[in-house]
Amino acid sequence: MRRISTLLWLVAALALGSVASSHAAPPTVVPSPGYDARLQASRAPSRAPTYYEPVMPAPKPAVPRRAKRTHPR
Repeated sequence: MRRISTLLWLVAALALGSVASSHAAPPTVVPSPGYDARLQASRAPSRAPTYYEPVMPAPKPAVPRRAKRTHPR
């Protein structure tokens, strides 16, 4: 009986050790140098300040077409 319990403890310890040491991670979590380089290259132009031109120029003030009529005195 003592051998069986020792063997069970040994198997349990080995199983626990193998589960604890293996870390499976999806590909999105594992660092990828190629992906990081592409990501930095795509973000590089966006770091520069962007200056936007107005869509329409500012309207000019309206010039009166006729002078206001006054009564002769």
